[in-house]
Amino acid sequence: MRGLWTPAWIARHVFAVVLIVSFLGLGWWQFSRATEGNALSWGYTFEWPVFALFVGFIWFREVQQELRSGRPAAGDEPAEEIETADAERVTIRRPVRVSTAQRTPAEEDPELAAYNDYLAWLNAHPGARPGDYPGYKKATPSN
Repeated sequence: MRGLWTPAWIARHVFAVVLIVSFLGLGWWQFSRATEGNALSWGYTFEWPVFALFVGFIWFREVQQELRSGRPAAGDEPAEEIETADAERVTIRRPVRVSTAQRTPAEEDPELAAYNDYLAWLNAHPGARPGDYPGYKKATPSN
């Protein structure tokens, strides 16, 4: 439950309430216009409350997903407890580190190398057409 009271979630709650109240207000405004004789406003009278229901549904679903996920709140880091000589526990928080080793292909792809050569040739010859490329093979109809 603590995860729903972080600054990000409080902003989401406020945003959802503001949208719902605004949409219902716009629906009421359209209803008042419709009763004054504006026939087009009858459609908007029912459309704005549907938008408010949609925002409420999305907000409810997001809250339920957050409660079901069971993950720690944002900013919580894995903790490690150690005992000191005085038998008191001290909690040390350490960030999670993920290796970001670059993977290199075992051997270069010949098709990729040919495409890169083609792009380099096009860059060197700005006015050229693809058919001007020396390695371009025209498809000839076979009889």
